[in-house]
Amino acid sequence: MYILAPSLLAADFNILGQQILETQRAGAEYLHIDVMDGIFVPSISFGMPLIKSIRGTSRQFFDVHLMIMNPEKYIKEFVECGADGITFHLEAADCAEKVIEDIHASGAEAGISIKPGTPVEAVYPYLDKIEMVLIMSVEPGFGGQTFMPKSYERIRQLRNYIDERKLPVKIEVDGGVGKKNVREIIDAGANVLVAGSAVFKKRSISDNASQFMAAFKEKEEEKNKCDNGKDRQK
Repeated sequence: MYILAPSLLAADFNILGQQILETQRAGAEYLHIDVMDGIFVPSISFGMPLIKSIRGTSRQFFDVHLMIMNPEKYIKEFVECGADGITFHLEAADCAEKVIEDIHASGAEAGISIKPGTPVEAVYPYLDKIEMVLIMSVEPGFGGQTFMPKSYERIRQLRNYIDERKLPVKIEVDGGVGKKNVREIIDAGANVLVAGSAVFKKRSISDNASQFMAAFKEKEEEKNKCDNGKDRQK
């Protein structure tokens, strides 16, 4: 299953509620909400008040990405405000296992994110404890950056490791994701795609999202055809 997670960083906050509903109608199962503190990353974004204010607008999975130092201090409050899943940066946590435990204890799904310079192997010890890994395909902190090509191999490496161990862990990709590279990204092994400008800018949200959905459907059909072929050979 492939999931589109529109990033609210690229939304028009003058009509935020309307745009959230548009993404939901267009088939986006997640909303990606970046929380930045100006310390772990240079930028400052939004936090708990925004999440709480939009929770009643959407039935989508609130995919909260904490780009902050000491994430363990705020987990309970983010979940109480409406977060369904919390992803924290491995580079920002003193004890990743404790953060994961706190997220689960609060009733949310746990994810770990890593920057482009952090080896993929760094998340291996935690894969049996989390629901998702977020591969940053740009340096975190700013929207509109270009996808780093080296990310394809990082996604493939992680996908192979997860599949070999039959772990139910999703791979999310964030940064420079668009209609031109969506197929390459899911071919590499990702199944949750964060897209900001590619969803909210230029054409309508529904038109933009439909191109992602078409790529997802095409990939799923190919996979089903391949699986059916393997079954017939048995």
